[in-house]
Amino acid sequence: MVALVPALTAPVDPVTALRRIAFLMERQRAGSYRIEAFRKAAATISALPDGELAARHTAGTVQDLPGIGKATAGVIGEALEGELPAYLRSLQDNNTSLLKPGGEALYAALAGDAHTHSNWSDGGSPIEEMVLTAVETGHEWMVLTDHSPQLKVARGLTVERLTKQIAIVDAITASLAGTFTLLKGIEVDILDDGSLDQTPAMLAKLDLVVASVHSKLRMNAEPMTRRMVAAVRNPRVNILGHCTGRLVTGSRGTRPQSDFDARAVFEACAEHDVAVEINSRPERCDPPDELILLAQEIGCLFSIDSDAHAPGQLDMKAYGAERATRLGIDPDRIVTTWDVDRLREWAGRRA
Repeated sequence: MVALVPALTAPVDPVTALRRIAFLMERQRAGSYRIEAFRKAAATISALPDGELAARHTAGTVQDLPGIGKATAGVIGEALEGELPAYLRSLQDNNTSLLKPGGEALYAALAGDAHTHSNWSDGGSPIEEMVLTAVETGHEWMVLTDHSPQLKVARGLTVERLTKQIAIVDAITASLAGTFTLLKGIEVDILDDGSLDQTPAMLAKLDLVVASVHSKLRMNAEPMTRRMVAAVRNPRVNILGHCTGRLVTGSRGTRPQSDFDARAVFEACAEHDVAVEINSRPERCDPPDELILLAQEIGCLFSIDSDAHAPGQLDMKAYGAERATRLGIDPDRIVTTWDVDRLREWAGRRA
């Protein structure tokens, strides 16, 4: 069950305080440069030998450490002195309610997230930090879906890099001893002809595949429809990601939705047991309401995903939960409400 992270109270250790500040800043979509300062500071002090941080605080040399500035040193000092850092208190006072009210019951019913990114592609944090935050926010499972090779701007994973990542994902899941499951996945590009931007052999090693269009979004409707239907028919695909490709707000500006025959695409999804993603990122809000209703009418499954590129963005599923609740989507048709065994059984049927 996904839940809001409870507010921290004093005393709090400095690493936890810095991590929580970064999480809350990401949650409210603050600038990445400022957020990175707190995450780097947490990494720096967590690597220190026992006792060194306290000794530096006493000596006034905390800011001599690499990546520690006035603001992060202030947080560290207040935490070491048994106080709740003022910066953290302010963020908690103004950033603890559900990001989007209206879908509280469905939000609480979500067990996992099938679309997330790490710094292996265009995410901002290591896999371990994404997992730790998922555990802290009550997730039972999460699928790591970094990008595929064609998306070079996002450092998409080659066969070699994906092979290394798979080994790390398996090791993390094994270390958590059944308390949390990190699943092997990918957000694979749908190429112009509907084929997938990764080898069949590599896709066969994954637990779940999200397929998305990232290129030639203004392709004419007929070839775009053929392209998407071909991808959905591929037995390795489990979820159709942000299907219209639109952007409705945010720093990247706006972008109109792609032209395609939505009925034909969603009928293919229903026929081949592929879930339609309800992408929760506010800048995407994809698909629009009328297409969610069309997919519901056709009988599609859905996947409410965060498409998180940073730990604090995992909470964005509240936006998707509100939309699905408002539009009357049956929670049992949403694969991210399922437990990990049911999810794996469903995803594995197509392989």
